[in-house]
Amino acid sequence: MVKKKLFLSAGECMIEMSSLGGSEFHLGFAGDTLNTAWYARACLPVQDWDVSYFTRIGTDSFSAKMRDFLNRNGIGTDYIEEDAQRQAGLYLIEVENGERHFTYWRNQSAARLLAVNQPLLAKAFSDADIIYFSAITLAILCPEQRAVFISHLRDAARSGKTVVFDTNIRPRLWENHDILRETIMQAAAVAQIVLPSFDDEAAMFGDRSLEDCAARYRAAGAQVVVVKNGGGTMLIADDSGMRQITDIEPLIPVDTTGAGDSFNGGFLAALLSGKDIEGAVKAGHAVASQVVMQRGALMPMGQLV
Repeated sequence: MVKKKLFLSAGECMIEMSSLGGSEFHLGFAGDTLNTAWYARACLPVQDWDVSYFTRIGTDSFSAKMRDFLNRNGIGTDYIEEDAQRQAGLYLIEVENGERHFTYWRNQSAARLLAVNQPLLAKAFSDADIIYFSAITLAILCPEQRAVFISHLRDAARSGKTVVFDTNIRPRLWENHDILRETIMQAAAVAQIVLPSFDDEAAMFGDRSLEDCAARYRAAGAQVVVVKNGGGTMLIADDSGMRQITDIEPLIPVDTTGAGDSFNGGFLAALLSGKDIEGAVKAGHAVASQVVMQRGALMPMGQLV
């Protein structure tokens, strides 16, 4: 029997309380790197690929529910460590006049210590064939643990692992903009594939075009850069040069939550399944196009076409 390959996503999964109106809420689980793991699991062939999540959770009942949720949906939890002193982070979604408002309780979440156990971190990266993380993964860590995490990613890349980085810029999570920019560029330097979103990049780095954004990450060392653009024209940059993907059907989304994350999962699954990069970008867009037409980040896996 041929050993399956492993797609490992690393970051923070949170408890989500979504308003149903009045005082009623729906309990769920979400987070940018979990969302990508979800769609990678939905799109990767089960006979060839395992998908696992790397994080840290508590020993409370809600953390146990989170672990069970992942396992029930085919996302492995072997690399999730429990912390008896902390719990999973939580956020609450309320809707007012059609707009979603978020309130977070994550300052003491267990995931903020996800890089503390270096032997587990090293084993997870060693077992994986592809390692996916985001700037949010780094933002929740203290500076020392960010350096540890990036160092282990660098070692993994040198040993032949494919490292994929979504720059997912959330300024409120960082100490200041200079540290945000510096850390993102350090992380991009150890990744073979970088997946930025142009509007965020333009605001934080001053990029004037998709090409400027891609060139900056190529100069940092990325082999492949796919610049996402809010459902508009995207850009691919690799050793063959830069080219735009323009034949993208415009949509009026119902809910853009998880759009970029689902693109990433669909794109990476297609790339790992043998599609060329242009075909993989279109496959990622096809997944995201379905996700934004329903509410919430996690579309039932069985409903994806």
